[in-house]
Amino acid sequence: MPDPRTVLPGTPKRIGVAADHGGFELKEYISRMLREAHYEMVDFGDKQPKPDDDYPDFVVPLARAVTRGEVDRGVAICGSGVGACIAANKVPGVRACLIHEHFSARQGVEDDDMNVICLGGRVVANTFAWELVRTFLHARFSGAERHRRRLAKLVKLESSEAA
Repeated sequence: MPDPRTVLPGTPKRIGVAADHGGFELKEYISRMLREAHYEMVDFGDKQPKPDDDYPDFVVPLARAVTRGEVDRGVAICGSGVGACIAANKVPGVRACLIHEHFSARQGVEDDDMNVICLGGRVVANTFAWELVRTFLHARFSGAERHRRRLAKLVKLESSEAA
């Protein structure tokens, strides 16, 4: 694994993070680690833990920022990560996945061009979550023909569903 304090050449540099109360503590930890690793971090909230906040209020703006290119990739967090993943995937152009292990953190980017990693603040330890985020950020889309072909089918599905 590369040095966690270094942004590797060719990797995303501007990272958005978002969490509700269930992921607030993990968001704060990941945000600190991103800054220490010299990433440009954009915080989509919540800015303080509020037990009655709702993950879509933070995750959807993050997801939209990813699709508009305002951030290179996103980290979405709620208590389990499930709600954050569902909310992020409602935004066309987002390919978000709930991640609990290294293989999918890497392969999701390499094969599926995943652009948002979703984590559960109540189910993944801070240090392990940071390892998963680093794996996600250091991975690159392969651009293989078969992967581009599959992604084109998803884009077509998104556009037909929107019509």
